[in-house]
Amino acid sequence: MRHITVLRAWLSGAKTYVTVKGINRRGSIVSSAPNSYLQGQPVIIRRSQRGLSTITDMNGDHCNNKTLRVERDSFGEIKVPCDMYYGANTARSLVNFDIGGETEKMPVPIIQAFGIFKRCAAKVNTKFGLDPKLAEAIQQAAEEVAKGELNAHFPLVVWQTGSGTQTNMNVNEVISNRAIEILGGTMGTKTPVHPNDHVNMSQSSNDSFPTAMHIAVATEINNRLLVNLRQLHEALGAKSKEFADIIKIGRTHTQDAVPLTLGQEFSGYTQQIAYGIERVQATLPRIQELAAGGTAVGTGLNTRKGFAEMVAAELSQYTGLSFITASNKFEALAAHDAMVEVHGALNVIACSLMKIANDIRFLGSGPRCGLGEISLPENEPGSSIMPGKVNPTQCEAITMVAAQVMGNQVAVSIGGSNGHFELNVFKPMIVRNVLQSIRLLADASLSFTKHCVIGIKPNRERISQLMNDSLMLVTALNPYIGYDNAAKVAKHAHKEGMTLKQAALDLGVLTEEEFDKYLKPEMMLGPK
Repeated sequence: MRHITVLRAWLSGAKTYVTVKGINRRGSIVSSAPNSYLQGQPVIIRRSQRGLSTITDMNGDHCNNKTLRVERDSFGEIKVPCDMYYGANTARSLVNFDIGGETEKMPVPIIQAFGIFKRCAAKVNTKFGLDPKLAEAIQQAAEEVAKGELNAHFPLVVWQTGSGTQTNMNVNEVISNRAIEILGGTMGTKTPVHPNDHVNMSQSSNDSFPTAMHIAVATEINNRLLVNLRQLHEALGAKSKEFADIIKIGRTHTQDAVPLTLGQEFSGYTQQIAYGIERVQATLPRIQELAAGGTAVGTGLNTRKGFAEMVAAELSQYTGLSFITASNKFEALAAHDAMVEVHGALNVIACSLMKIANDIRFLGSGPRCGLGEISLPENEPGSSIMPGKVNPTQCEAITMVAAQVMGNQVAVSIGGSNGHFELNVFKPMIVRNVLQSIRLLADASLSFTKHCVIGIKPNRERISQLMNDSLMLVTALNPYIGYDNAAKVAKHAHKEGMTLKQAALDLGVLTEEEFDKYLKPEMMLGPK
């Protein structure tokens, strides 16, 4: 462990410096003072584009090796690494919400959506008094955020204030300090670009965060999910046509049923995905309504008439999506029904994928002792102990994704139901789960398409064997010998281990010529 000196939290409203012996394997302080009240407290370690920020030898408001600078907020001063664009609000959040670590950071699509929104807001604000020179610097910095060039400067986790205020301020601070740098100023001075007065002009976290939520979700749906679902739909449709002439036995309750074609079976899967795409698309009009302009409680305090509409228009032009200002800002802040709705559509897709992937893996079970009606692509070894084993891994992956999405549905539903008075305070958790579901469904659908669906092959001989062995072909005889006699034929064949034809002849209900005329699987595939 290295010997370092760190600035640590604000306890009882006072700045606290502590010399520590090092950092243990869990990333917590090991103090040189045996009874230090900071013993075991987490240390903030950040990685920047230039590597790990090193904090050493602090002396009052100065840092001898110039790795720290002073930032200020309404609580006072706090030191932050010089190579980071964020400021005091972000630094405090790192201390106050040390929950989950790197894996729980705010999703990148939210950060990029914020960059898009702040850029468009700055452009609009020039019509309402924002200095064009400052606006230009803000837009340049915000564009860098939107493109993901400053991702290292957004270290905060999802588990923070339910309005997302800390992340909004993280964005404001990063854009402010980057704009200050662009203009030749000194980071941390809030001059000439202030994070609140300029970057956050005409905004509140309460309307900015839900605006970013909707931008991120709409973008991910259009640019990722729908694209990949369409590929899956196309692949399943192609298999449905390819298998159109293959007659097989149907199964209901996992038991033998009447025949259908393998193409008909796959057409069901194809339609499920088509409806899934339609369901998601049907939610987009509400997702494309934006809260921007509602500010703190939906009234639009500290903004100007026309701001909301202009920002929506700018966002539409920038993204190519049809954003509009929310017709009721009170609903847009206090509820996230649109997020619950869109995740409901995602949940349906998860259910569809679970059914489709389970069918495909069961139809492909074997290779010798299962159903074996289809063969799935062999992508990798399936066992560390059983040589030659190959497993339906793509089916397993996509069904695990489906299970995760179903779990996310519960969290989003609970979050959406907890809009108290004028503000829902589950925003970060809601959007994190929605975005995770979108990404998982999109990626899993593409992987399933490429590594499973397009490589599925029918085993015609096995399909024919199982179909001809089925007792439920007897259903075709109902119009000729009646249900009761047909049931006797099936039960007699099963009990005696004989074919349906042998059983019908044995019971004397049909002649051989009549049996061959009435029972033809190819005539059982649709209405007469």
